[in-house]
Amino acid sequence: MDLRIGVTHSPRELSIELADDTDRDELHKKLDAALTGAVDVLWLTDKKQRDVCVAASKIAYVEIGSAEGERKIGFGG
Repeated sequence: MDLRIGVTHSPRELSIELADDTDRDELHKKLDAALTGAVDVLWLTDKKQRDVCVAASKIAYVEIGSAEGERKIGFGG
């Protein structure tokens, strides 16, 4: 599962590839807690078991996508 997080005052976004078996409901709960101010830091673990943290106050937007079939090479539609 792909996760993109926009960070305020930064021209680039964070792209994190989460494990395919990541529970979407649990991820939504973590994101809701960060965006409502219930937690100060959003902690996530990527597909390679690396921990990533983002200051909750710096999150501008979040985009959740599926890693399956989204990445295409070439000009085909």
